[in-house]
Amino acid sequence: MSSAKVKWIGGKQFVGIDSTSHSVVLSTADEGVGMKPSELLLVALAACSSVDVVEIMSKKRTPLQFLEVSASGEQDADPPWTFRKIHLTYRTRGKGIQEKDIARAIQLSEEKYCSVASTLRGVAEITTSYEVLPEEPESGL
Repeated sequence: MSSAKVKWIGGKQFVGIDSTSHSVVLSTADEGVGMKPSELLLVALAACSSVDVVEIMSKKRTPLQFLEVSASGEQDADPPWTFRKIHLTYRTRGKGIQEKDIARAIQLSEEKYCSVASTLRGVAEITTSYEVLPEEPESGL
């Protein structure tokens, strides 16, 4: 079973602690010290999928050298401000990376492996796009 806890540290500031004692600072936007909880949901989705994509590409023997996933979400205008649309943009780089392999890794993550995507599916429409960046030239040093 997964577990986490949140401790109030004052004002509108909190610390979230996971089952392995790793932590993240959370706050409201006006506190300016931590992540907004609603945006932490976007980070969780992007991170969950990132782990999957890195692992899948490694198993395909085409490991990534770079991966960055940007998440943006559209929320309802009124409380509780439910996310209805979330878009993930993957930027990747690696030697011999094929677009079809990245596309398949993203699809597998979204549809089969990512628990966060599975939890959000049905409430928010999750869409994706990707870009395979050119390989960096090898240094002659």
